[in-house]
Amino acid sequence: MATNRSNVHGSEPDTVAGNGLLHRRMFLTVGTAAAAAAAGAALPNPAAADALSVEPWMKLPGSGFVGYGQPSKYEEKVVRTWNTAPGTTGTGAARTPHHLLDGMITPNGVHFERSHSGIPDINPDTHRLLIHGLVKRPLVFTLESLGRYPRESRVAFLECGGNGQLLYQKEPAPVGVQAIHGLVSCAEWTGVKLSVLLQEAGVDPKAKWILAEGADAAGMSRSIPVAKAMDDALIALYQNGERVRPSNGYPMRLLLPGYEGNMHVKWLRRIKLTEGPTMTKDETSKYTITLPDGKSLQFVLPQEGKSVITQPSPGLTMKGPGLYEISGLAWSGYGRVTKVEVSADGGKSWALAALQLPVLSKALTRFRMPWRWNGGPAVLQSRATDDTGYIQPTRDKMIASRGDRTIYHANAITTWAVSEKGEVKHVYA
Repeated sequence: MATNRSNVHGSEPDTVAGNGLLHRRMFLTVGTAAAAAAAGAALPNPAAADALSVEPWMKLPGSGFVGYGQPSKYEEKVVRTWNTAPGTTGTGAARTPHHLLDGMITPNGVHFERSHSGIPDINPDTHRLLIHGLVKRPLVFTLESLGRYPRESRVAFLECGGNGQLLYQKEPAPVGVQAIHGLVSCAEWTGVKLSVLLQEAGVDPKAKWILAEGADAAGMSRSIPVAKAMDDALIALYQNGERVRPSNGYPMRLLLPGYEGNMHVKWLRRIKLTEGPTMTKDETSKYTITLPDGKSLQFVLPQEGKSVITQPSPGLTMKGPGLYEISGLAWSGYGRVTKVEVSADGGKSWALAALQLPVLSKALTRFRMPWRWNGGPAVLQSRATDDTGYIQPTRDKMIASRGDRTIYHANAITTWAVSEKGEVKHVYA
């Protein structure tokens, strides 16, 4: 797959794919300064250290303490964007600005939201969780009683089933990462295993599904296989160490690692054990995939493997030729990402990116790729593979399989075109 190989410590770094992609070990085995020098990029001037000035903020004491910390005022652009349905204030979605973040964990304040009837103001002291149906002992839990059970933490992504839906459009939408892929986030979730509560209730062998219902005005509810509930499902009480935010289900939500986001029912109030799926409005009128032949796929539950380059991306103009890092996110509802390949020539050649540790199952994985941009046109893509062998498809392959009559489970390769001016835009390859 390599187009040109030379010693990374020599005058030119390894080129492993077309249009300037460099070997991933460049950022793993040599210092940034050495890597930049090898790539012919400008280096910091050591003598400039003598010219450091005493800035105004060094002359006066800074601000005092506050009860809850906030980001720097200089990071005011790192915010969500959102849309709401006409005539409503809380029915819609707010999107994460991945192009302005790094790492794998999404801060709580910019974690994506999807609400069907706004965010309920729930009193945690009166909220209850009922488990009933095909069980030996119906049980009711308060937030306090749940707090007495052993807790577990899981780092897991949440992704709306409609994330990436713009990739189904016939023409590429003139937008970037946040608008296309902003309905996915990743957090450390802490709570009680659902299987522990179900075992205490005593599941009837005839029960093969559960109905999970939320306490919002929409009564959002979904059917979930008992097998998943007994596997890795969690009643999440905490998000990144603090109580789950109201927009993400306070005081408790369901976490189903790898499954489409709508199933991770927020404001959880009821779990009913049933023989078959309940066929709620949220899994019949929505969240089904209409195929080209008119038939619909129902209960397509795991989010398929995918990836996206977040830097550079639309809205982030490149400032002249030189050494750059291509960075992005990859994830799979089937398991752990095992590799991410990057292309700078529209898929003609590919190179392996470095995966930033830790690489966890059903969590966002950060990938990085050194790139020497020569100032000419480039077409950037990323392609993820997971530990089941699933490979992220091209857009053409996705459309051929599913058609363009759905908006769900879009996981095709996303393509950014870079112009000679360093401007980046969304295109179809």
